[in-house]
Amino acid sequence: MPSSRSLVAFIGIASVGIALTACQDQASGQIVARNGVRLVETVSNPPIHGCHRFPEGVTHVENQTQSNLVLYTTPDCTVPPGGQSNYLDIGQSDQVARVAGLWRSFSFASE
Repeated sequence: MPSSRSLVAFIGIASVGIALTACQDQASGQIVARNGVRLVETVSNPPIHGCHRFPEGVTHVENQTQSNLVLYTTPDCTVPPGGQSNYLDIGQSDQVARVAGLWRSFSFASE
């Protein structure tokens, strides 16, 4: 019987390890995007790699994930000449300054 307990314990530990590894490719939580008071998009557990486009420009972003974001005014996560991006910490929100334009995309900051 002791060997069957060891096998069950090993399988349990391996399952937890696989689950934790799978979660590393996603940001746990939600990103809420609004244009004024109107909800534009809520993204749940997005992949942490690549550029993410909002379906339209947004004025307000809430970062309810466990990862830091970078917001961009371009749809392809680039900073145009003379433009800007904005770093958004875990659990923070940001309202775009009117002179900057609308937020059109985001990516996750390197940690």
